[in-house]
Amino acid sequence: MSVFREDFLWGGACAANQFEGAWDADGKGPSIADMCTNGSHECPKWLTKTIRPDRFYPSHEAIDFYHRYEEDIALFAEMGFKTFRTSINWTRIYPTGMEEEPNEKGLEFYDRVFACCRKYGIEPLVTISHYEMPFALVEAYNGWADRKLIDYFLRYCKTIFERYQDQVKYWLTFNEINAGQMPMGAILSTGTVRGYEGPVGQVVDRPQERYQALHHMFVASALAVKYAHDHYPWFRMGNMNIFAAVYPLTPDPADVLECQRNNQMINWFCSDVQVRGAYPSYTKRYFEEHGISLQKEPEDDAILREGVVDFYTFSYYMSNCITTHKGEAKASGNVMGGYKNPYLKSSQWGWQIDPQGLRYSLNEIYGRYGIPVMVVENGLGARDVLEEDGKVHDSYRIDYLRQHIEQMAEAVKDGVDLIGYTPWGCIDLVSASTGEMAKRYGFIYVKKYDDGTGDLSRLPKDSFYWYRKVIATNGEDLD
Repeated sequence: MSVFREDFLWGGACAANQFEGAWDADGKGPSIADMCTNGSHECPKWLTKTIRPDRFYPSHEAIDFYHRYEEDIALFAEMGFKTFRTSINWTRIYPTGMEEEPNEKGLEFYDRVFACCRKYGIEPLVTISHYEMPFALVEAYNGWADRKLIDYFLRYCKTIFERYQDQVKYWLTFNEINAGQMPMGAILSTGTVRGYEGPVGQVVDRPQERYQALHHMFVASALAVKYAHDHYPWFRMGNMNIFAAVYPLTPDPADVLECQRNNQMINWFCSDVQVRGAYPSYTKRYFEEHGISLQKEPEDDAILREGVVDFYTFSYYMSNCITTHKGEAKASGNVMGGYKNPYLKSSQWGWQIDPQGLRYSLNEIYGRYGIPVMVVENGLGARDVLEEDGKVHDSYRIDYLRQHIEQMAEAVKDGVDLIGYTPWGCIDLVSASTGEMAKRYGFIYVKKYDDGTGDLSRLPKDSFYWYRKVIATNGEDLD
C-alpha cells in the first residue's frame, strides 16, 4: 500500500514566461523576461532596455504553449497528472500593469487553458506572479521598490480571482519569493533594475532596496491572501520558496553558526513572514548590521498577521555546504551559492544532487510550520540527446526523480503532511537562469534549440512512461 495519501497531487510544473511564447500576441505587453536574451552556463543572458534586432530573445516564442496548449495538456493527461502547476502572465491581463481595465483576450486564453485542464480532471495550481514583472513597471517605478505596485498587483489578483473562481482552487502568490534576496533576483523577482542593461549576474546589489522591495511583496501577498479568504473561502492560498538546504562543511562551531545564520535568512525569513505573519526576531540584528531600515506603514504589521498562507510550497534541486574557512571549492546552483560537498555528485550544470536533502528539508519545513507541504519544483536539467532510434533515453532523469520520490516517501513516514509533487519543466522549456533550451528538464522533448530553430514538435521521453507508471501506482512502482 502506498505511503502517499489517496488524493496526492501528482503532476508537473511550468511558468508562463518560459513556455507560452506569443510574447506580444493578442494585446500582451512586454514583461521583464521578454527583455532577456538567451545565454548558457558559460555565457550569461542579458537584460536589454529595448528589443535589439541582433539578439535572440527565447521567451518570445519559447515552446509556443500559447498555440499548442491542447496538445500539451493532453500529453499531461496521458501521464495521469492530477495537477498542473502553471502561472498567469501578468502582462497578458494588464499589458503595462497600470491599466484600469484588463485585456479580455488574455483572460480568454486562460479560460481555455483551465477548461482544458478540467476536461481531463487536472487540478490547476496557479502561480500569480512567476518571474514576469511588467517591464513598464520596472521603467516607471523600479519594480517592487515602489509601494505603488501593491495596488497594481491587487487589481490584477482581484481580476483573476473573480474570473477563475470556478476553475482554480490552489493559488501561489509569488514564485520563489526569497530569490529577491539575491542580486540576480533583482531581475527575476523584484524588478528593481530600472535603467540597467547588461548581464543578469552583474546587477549592482543594493540591500536596502531589495529588502524594501521584499517588504512590499510581503504586504501585497498578505493582502491578496486575505482578500481571497474573505471573498472566496474555498480557495487555498500558498507561498513558494526556494529551499536551499545547507550543511556546515566542518564541525567547526563557526561553520555551524554560519550555517544557521544562512538558513535563517535564506530559507526561513520569507516563509516566516508569510506563514507566521510577522518578521522573525533574527532579522533585527541582520538589518542593523547591514544598514537596512525598512519603511513601513502603520497598518503593515496587522496586514501580515491577517494574510498568512494555508499551505507551504517550495522548489528543491540541490544542497550546498557553508563554511567560514578560506580556499574551499565553490559550487554552483539555482540562484544560491555555497561550497562543494565531498559526499555528493553534481549535474552537468554543477548542481549537487542530494535526494536525502529533500527528506531533511521536508522534515525541517513541516516541523517548523505544521501546515500542508507541497514540492512544486524538483528535477534534473540535462543535455538530452535524440538517439538514432528517434527517442530520448533519459535514464539519468529517472534515477534522479526515483531517488527524490523515495526520500519523499520517507518524509511521509516521518510524519510530514505532504500533499503534492510537481517536477519542474514537465515539458522542455526555456531556462530561467541561463535562457537556454539545452538545459532540459521535461518528460516531453520539444524540438526547439538554442539558435531558435526547430519545428516545436513534441516527443515523449523514456521518463514520460516511467512517470505515468509512478502516478498510476501512487508512487509505489518506481522501477
